[in-house]
Formats: sequence, structure tokens, C-alpha cells
Amino acid sequence: MTYLQKILDSHRLKAKNDNRSFEMLYEKASESVSTRGFKNALTMHSREGIAVIAEIKRRSPSKGNLFADLDPGVLAAEYESGGAAAISVLTDKENFGGSDEDLIEASKVIKIPVLRKDFTVDQRDICDARIMGADAVLLIVSALDRAELKDFLELSIELDLDPLVEVHDEKELDEALSVGAKLIGVNQRDLKTFDVDPLKAADLISKIPEDVTAVAESGIDGGNSARNLMRVGYSALLVGELLVKSNDRMKTLSELTNKFDGKMTNDTGE
Repeated sequence: MTYLQKILDSHRLKAKNDNRSFEMLYEKASESVSTRGFKNALTMHSREGIAVIAEIKRRSPSKGNLFADLDPGVLAAEYESGGAAAISVLTDKENFGGSDEDLIEASKVIKIPVLRKDFTVDQRDICDARIMGADAVLLIVSALDRAELKDFLELSIELDLDPLVEVHDEKELDEALSVGAKLIGVNQRDLKTFDVDPLKAADLISKIPEDVTAVAESGIDGGNSARNLMRVGYSALLVGELLVKSNDRMKTLSELTNKFDGKMTNDTGE
């Protein structure tokens, strides 16, 4: 059984045993404070360089602990000060060591928008994201059938959340486009093996329409890869491990956004 299937089975079992009313959660989500415009923030930042979605990530199934005792509020504030366009918070506990509380705490202390990064398998997951203070929600094409993908995308938009639709190949990209996705993430990490293909994003960019905001995910190891992805047409990057493990996150963010002390930088970012 693959990493992804194990994770999805666990999340679907949890959803099956969840007795909470969707209608109650939808009402509560609808009454939540206004969202901060995740997609718009990426667009605005991409006018001056490439936008960075900086991730709060405690561990990964393939790498183990990255920063197990991080303070989500402190890290989110550091990312915001460093010029991140938005924050991504992993809330999956069993596989990534995250929690809903990590997102709640991070969202409270910053003005930039927040993505809830988790394995969305139920409508109530989307309501939960809105209630805990997220501005965007992750929908993984390989984790959903077409009907779920369409329904979840429409519910996200209805609740004023920006759905980031994640794809891994051309077939999944076609499916994302067929349901009207306008914010698409190309994950260079294979969620079945957790291997990274650093050329995947560049290979798929030509298939993404210009009116769709394209985000490259995983395998971004410094300024050079960021500049290459910007050059081929990506508006944004989602960066986790590189930032979480960095000894100087402000500098790393500057290298990723191609800015340093207000000037364009030509260093490698490695």
C-alpha cells in the first residue's frame, strides 16, 4: 500500500466516524470573519518577482522530524516579515505532526493569508478550514474522484476559500481544468513514493492556461530553482523543508523571491 493510500484511508475512516452535522458546520463557517484573499495575494506578489507560500511543517513521512518543537505563531510572523506572500500550515497530525491549533495560532498573528494543507476528503474538512481561520484549502486530484473534486471546489468558493488544486501529471491537470480550477499547484513530489522529480513543474507549465495561477510545489532547493520556475511561467512557489530547516529564513526568503536588501540578486541561493 502506498503512502498516499494509507493516509487517505486514515482520513476517510476519521470522516466516517465523525458525527458532526455538516449543516451546523456550514452555518458556523459562513459566519466566520472575512478571508484575506489567498489567490489575490499571490497575484500581487508575483508582479515584483515570484510569490512564496512559506510552509509551517513539523515533520514528513519520508524525512522524519524537521522542526518538531516549532512555535507556529513565531514562525508565521518570521515568514511574514521575510516577505512571504502567504503561509501554508500542515494540520495532519499522524503523518506530519501538525494540528488545527497550529493553523489557528499562525492565522491569528499575521495579516497575510493562510492555506490549510491537509488531505481533504469530506465537506466538513472545508468547513473546518474556514472556521479555524484559513483563507485557502488544498484539494488533491489524486485523492478525490471527479464528483468530489467538483463539489469540494464549489463548496470552497461558496465559503469564500480559494481552492488550491494539486496535480502531479497531465491527466490530473486536465481533470483540474475540467472542473474550473483557477489556482493549480504542480507537486513535484510523487505522493505514492515521496520521490521528487525537479523537472515535473517545468514540463507541465505549457499545459496550464494563462488565466490560471500556477504554483510549483516541492523540490525547490534555493534561488536557482526559484528563478528557473519563475522564468518558465510560475507565479508562486510552495516551500516547506528548505525554509523550516534554514538557519537564516529571512535570507532564504529573499533568495527565493529574487530580492536581497532591496536589490535583485544573482547568487545561486544554494
